[in-house]
Amino acid sequence: MSNITPLRRAPTTGGVGTGKMTAATTTTAGQKYHQHSTSILKTLQATEMLDTKPVLPAEIIATILDYLPVPDLLRFARTSRRYKEMVYDDTRWVARLKSMGVWDEAEARKRFEEAVQRRRQQTISSGVGRGQPIPPPSPTGTTKRESLFFDADLEQERRQHELLQIQLQKQQISDLRDGFETMKVSGGGSGGEPPRDVEGLLLVVKNARSIRGHARQEYGRIYGALAPFYFDLVRARTHTDPLVFKVFRDPDRQARMLANLRSFARSDWADGAEGRREKLEGMTGIFESAVLREFEQGYEFWDVDGRMKKYAHVLEVLNPGSSAGVELFIQKHPIFADREVLANAMDCVNQAMADSITLEPSRRFFEVLGRKVNEQGEIIGRIFPRPQRVFWGFVDKVREEIMVEYITPLFDDAHQRSIPSYLRAVSGIFEQTMLFLRTLTPPKGGEVDQEAKAKEIALRIFEPHIDLYFQDEIDTFTAQAEREVGEWEKKLSEQEASAESFYMGSFANRQADKKDFLTSFKKVVMMPVTVLPTSLGLPIGSPFASSKPAATAAANGGPSTPSRAGSPAPAGTPGDRASSPLPGKAFADELAAKAALMTSRLEGIKSLFSIEVALSLVHGAKASLGRVAVFIQLGGQVGGEAREMCETIFVTLLRILGNGHVKPGFDKAVTHLSQYNPREVSEHEKGGVAPLVTFIELVNVGDLISQMIDVFYEQQLAQPKIADRNDFLDPAGMAKKKFEQMLDESVAAGLNKGIDVLMDEVEYICATTQSPTDYNPGGISAPDSILSGTIPGMEKAPAPKPPAGAIDMDIGPSKTAQRIKDLVASHTSMLVGSTDKSMLDVFNGEVGLRLFTAVCKHLKRQRISTEGAIKLIADMNLYFEYIRTLKNKDLLAYFKALRELSQIYLIDAKHAKEMATIIADGDRFGGIFRAEEVYEYAERRADWYQVKREVERAMYGLECCVM
Repeated sequence: MSNITPLRRAPTTGGVGTGKMTAATTTTAGQKYHQHSTSILKTLQATEMLDTKPVLPAEIIATILDYLPVPDLLRFARTSRRYKEMVYDDTRWVARLKSMGVWDEAEARKRFEEAVQRRRQQTISSGVGRGQPIPPPSPTGTTKRESLFFDADLEQERRQHELLQIQLQKQQISDLRDGFETMKVSGGGSGGEPPRDVEGLLLVVKNARSIRGHARQEYGRIYGALAPFYFDLVRARTHTDPLVFKVFRDPDRQARMLANLRSFARSDWADGAEGRREKLEGMTGIFESAVLREFEQGYEFWDVDGRMKKYAHVLEVLNPGSSAGVELFIQKHPIFADREVLANAMDCVNQAMADSITLEPSRRFFEVLGRKVNEQGEIIGRIFPRPQRVFWGFVDKVREEIMVEYITPLFDDAHQRSIPSYLRAVSGIFEQTMLFLRTLTPPKGGEVDQEAKAKEIALRIFEPHIDLYFQDEIDTFTAQAEREVGEWEKKLSEQEASAESFYMGSFANRQADKKDFLTSFKKVVMMPVTVLPTSLGLPIGSPFASSKPAATAAANGGPSTPSRAGSPAPAGTPGDRASSPLPGKAFADELAAKAALMTSRLEGIKSLFSIEVALSLVHGAKASLGRVAVFIQLGGQVGGEAREMCETIFVTLLRILGNGHVKPGFDKAVTHLSQYNPREVSEHEKGGVAPLVTFIELVNVGDLISQMIDVFYEQQLAQPKIADRNDFLDPAGMAKKKFEQMLDESVAAGLNKGIDVLMDEVEYICATTQSPTDYNPGGISAPDSILSGTIPGMEKAPAPKPPAGAIDMDIGPSKTAQRIKDLVASHTSMLVGSTDKSMLDVFNGEVGLRLFTAVCKHLKRQRISTEGAIKLIADMNLYFEYIRTLKNKDLLAYFKALRELSQIYLIDAKHAKEMATIIADGDRFGGIFRAEEVYEYAERRADWYQVKREVERAMYGLECCVM
């Protein structure tokens, strides 16, 4: 950039970026003309401009200035105005204040905003009128309107004001030059005497202000106060030479000044700064060592409130956050040699029973240790200025030297002796450790989160044992649960084998005896007579006796094997089946033995799985989960692993309980139900189908187990926030849903088989209890007995004919229908409350349809007279009213059609045409029965052969009319 100047000599030291202006004449004639002419225009025309450029760019010069000593910066600022601007740049001094750690940007911003706000208020208050623009002030301080006229008073006042400003500037220059207090700069600031205000020297760094535009003044004030001490200490040869130890005699003040000098040294960027800082650090180290010796002497005499407190504060002032005094206090503390604290961890094992552990000695250990540590915490608060940091450092040392040395050997020994004892020891001592850390009383004077600190220390103690403990916990629970389920299954198998051996042993032994007899007989025939007694080992005269003593007992009807009435027989609990004791003697007939064995198995359905076993597994899972859950509070990775382990325990519980205990029980129950044959059961008067009743009891037990699992999940997992019930991907929630699904499927399979059993019982009751005279009170003929109803193998004697002229006045339902209704109703009501509504509706609907089929099948086996139709209608009404209670509209339509069907038997033989109309009316039966099917039911009328011709003729006529 170039400047146009009149003909004059340009300065030799121009600012960076400015050009040097020189004037030269172009010709000799021009020079002569310039000497004699006074015309300024001619002179300007003869002027020639020459541009010059600086030697170095401004950026490089600015960087060089950063490494100059402060006195050299002041000299450089005096060379030119542009250099002065570079030296006085506020950012240069802000950087030095920041290196010292005394510049607060937030404070500077706040001060700047406050200054801007004050200027705005002053501008508003000095306005000429409300709503009028404020004219800019003139150099004389008057507005443009006032300057239009001359005012002698204002002019005099202006001149006086200018003279006053000049005097003030001269005074400020004499007191403060270039923003620094007056001092000698030639000797690097070492020749100046320290100010008399000694306290102000100590506070010069602390009282530094952060003001934008005044950073140079603030740094100059600090430099003027600390530079003499700084450079004097650097030149000192021994620790007695520095001025700082002569001016300040108190160790606290000496430490404060040394701390200020260390802060000031960080702003020393000149050549040799590293050496000066090393010299300062060395002198500071000598001073710190002397202070530590004084602190140690006070420690030896336990002068808590004297030298220990004094020199602990000196160390803190000298080096905030220093750990030298703290480490000395902790390392030499007498608590680490206190016999009252150093207890024997093996007392927990030695004072307990074999393969067990007691945590009472460990509780006493933590109680004594907590009391001792709290006493030292109170002492620490009296000594150190920041006691909480020292206290938690002391606690950490206690953890390392005392707690770990107590806990680790105990865990190792317990793990070798007994895994259950080890699991109880880890969880129990962890809880005692957390209680110990939470009951500590830290000294006041800090903001350390005690809970977070307690978790951190506990984690450092137990982290080496966590992985092994978690693995042993899940392995132990899994082995225990599988062992309990296996013992239950073993007892069931032994009981079942005992029952089968008892019931079938006699018959099997008879077959074996028969085979042995034939073998012996063959040997007798083939051998000489003289060797018979000796070769067979039989008494003489008994050549045909059995070769086994058991054959004789079997021939007499006694059991070949001893009775096993006392063998394990689970009935609610393993080893106790009072409901189905074994009979006193064996069965001679194979069919009877099989029937008795089947009855025993069916009666034992309800004991195929046990609620006691489920309860034992749940209690085991609760104990294991409770031990693991205490580690969740640690948070972080260990807390997450503990949470996952709790869910793993729950998943393992459902896997073993569901797939290992409940599901096999249901599978066996379904197998036993499929083997049920009502024709082989001698007793049918118990008010229900025994195997189905026991299976429903088994369903109730399964429902109770399901509710138990649900309560366990809510209380142990959901409420403590271990598992999230709203997370569909949560492992515990998924396992719970899978268990419930398995239970529903098993119940559904059993109920499906139970419906078959129930309907078999219904058909059996219909075939064996329905008297032919119920629906045909007029009598029964020989051909009708074949059609009426008896299933082969279930024949019964025909009922006697009623006396001539006798009238049956009972118009209610038959006993068979009442019994069937009670049987079905009792079984459907058993499921209320034990299964969900959807499954119950499906079950009731299936039972209703199967009952409808069984009743229709039964009707086709009966002969129904007009008089017996009344009882038939009563039976159908009974079924209809029962189905109404199930609240199933679709199912109700079937029995409504069945009730309408029973009306055809009430029509007199004289009205055959009306009978045909009813038979052909498909709408009357709601589409349930077709005309062909209704015709088949009509054939069961007792007088059908009398009305058949008329009915068929009428139906044919109806068909012709329709066509």
